[in-house]
Amino acid sequence: MEDGLLVKWLVNEGETVDAGQPMVEVETAKINSELEAPASGVVAHIIAPEGKVVEVGSIVAVIGEPGEEVLRPSAIAPAKSKISLKRRAPGADGGGARPTGQVTPAARRLARQNDIDLAGVAGTGPGGRITEEDVRLAIEAGESGASRPAAKVVQRARLLAREHGLDLAQVQGTGPDGRIVVADVERALAAQGPAPAGEVAPLKGLRKIIADRMMQSVRTMAQVTLTTEADVTEAVQLRESLASQWRAHRIRPLDLDLIVKATAAALKEHPRLNATLTGDEIRLLEEVNVGIAMAVPDGLMVGVIRQTDRKDLLSIAKEVRGLADRSRKGDLSVDDVTGTSFTITSLANYEVDAFTPIIDPPLVAILGVGRIVQKPAVYKGEVVIRSMMTLSLAFDHRALDGVPAGEFLRSLKGFLEDPTWMNAESGEG
Repeated sequence: MEDGLLVKWLVNEGETVDAGQPMVEVETAKINSELEAPASGVVAHIIAPEGKVVEVGSIVAVIGEPGEEVLRPSAIAPAKSKISLKRRAPGADGGGARPTGQVTPAARRLARQNDIDLAGVAGTGPGGRITEEDVRLAIEAGESGASRPAAKVVQRARLLAREHGLDLAQVQGTGPDGRIVVADVERALAAQGPAPAGEVAPLKGLRKIIADRMMQSVRTMAQVTLTTEADVTEAVQLRESLASQWRAHRIRPLDLDLIVKATAAALKEHPRLNATLTGDEIRLLEEVNVGIAMAVPDGLMVGVIRQTDRKDLLSIAKEVRGLADRSRKGDLSVDDVTGTSFTITSLANYEVDAFTPIIDPPLVAILGVGRIVQKPAVYKGEVVIRSMMTLSLAFDHRALDGVPAGEFLRSLKGFLEDPTWMNAESGEG
């Protein structure tokens, strides 16, 4: 994230705020977040208006002590204080207009979760402050038919609709509680028919971010790709045997689960690939946080499995499914997409054997996974049909040479070709 759109201020100038209280909704091409108050005090000035795109680190508001005379900065400038972004529930507006009185954090959170317009809630707390009980009474009134909240829209669906000029008021939501999800927007777009021939689509949003970062990657890195072919016959058999063991968990094992587990093990043996390169500093990372590239409308997102090397297969599988589900719904949080130490990207479902993945800086390597193909191979001195898969490792030659990269690839291949070490029973807990 390099900049964000200030969608809606949740506070007014002169309003008292508590440290950690959400102040403004921030929209990026990836996720929706909230900028929280770094300290308690009074909002002396709101510098950046709603609808303005500001760079990360810019001053958007000034908080002062009660009664303090605070000069208004002449322009938006880099901030010295640390800011905190917190994921906002997709589509949860917390109401149309901002309340003029104070709102407790618990009340504001409950209002967002239930689409309650705080401007219409009477506060019964000290000084007219809106409390959690006030919001609950408003929810009960809504359930009794006094009012109905507006339909929720997941962030990714809203961005997709905006990019195509689609009026969300015409879209019927099929998600929980009538929430409009990506599939609803895609159906509405399909119903409109194909785009006119020769139409020009602007490069913006997530697609623009991906374009900028990929160009940065190829311009600033000395990228080299190594490939190897792994005999994953035993891994496929292990995956099939896990199907019955995991049935109680309602999870169908995937080849990707085993690849993630094996990759984490290889990174522990070869920490130079679990690293970042910034300027002239190579930093070996303590935690093995494997990221998985996932397709979303108009681009890719990388969901992170933290401390992957410490998790068993079943735990990894659950996290992979959770990330995929949140990605489809547009519910990925800040924590879901930050902190990757090494990335896996797979084109196995698209009949691709080998490809050259592009490293996402400041990481130093990325693994590309091809499809599994049954074909003749030499096994124990005989030509037999085996399940084979191509692995493509792209690495930054500035950070490491071909030998350590090749050693990592060889270890990964070995872990996949003899996967008994993964201990299938460990995922039963």
